[in-house]
Amino acid sequence: MDNEYNIRVVKLEDAERLAEIYSYYVEETAVSFEYQAPSKNDFQDRIRKTVEKYPYIVCTYNDRVVGYAYAEAYSTREAYNWTVTSSIYIDKAFRRKRIGSALYVELEKKLKKMGIVNILAGVAYSENEDEYLSHDSMKFHLKEGYTQVAHMPSIGKKFGRWYDLLWLQKKI
Repeated sequence: MDNEYNIRVVKLEDAERLAEIYSYYVEETAVSFEYQAPSKNDFQDRIRKTVEKYPYIVCTYNDRVVGYAYAEAYSTREAYNWTVTSSIYIDKAFRRKRIGSALYVELEKKLKKMGIVNILAGVAYSENEDEYLSHDSMKFHLKEGYTQVAHMPSIGKKFGRWYDLLWLQKKI
């Protein structure tokens, strides 16, 4: 990434832009299993809830948010306090520019400081790629050092098709 990119902590004012980025994944792909894109207010609520305990960061390009990543609790049970789930979304026009890798490096630094040991990522999957889902997310996570630990077949239905869910794990 060049100097025009910057990673910083999310601000509530970013909510509208995050909603714009995420809406593509909800409305046009099976990457997200949500059916309706959250509003700016929904995103503000999600940001508030997440930052109470976990990191939520954005990547900007010339001061415009082009991607974001965050972590959340895997479970509320105490034995899981060292495990989180991660989520990452990049503006479709900025994919394959190493933004995701840079966001994950920063997210992992913050999580290590918190004593987090495991990161889990749930990735939508279909053996055969289609117009709604490629293998890009799975390949990205594997490249980032995640390993597949579970495969849940036909667990989510979107666009009239069944999709699998892979759970990928990285020890940090």
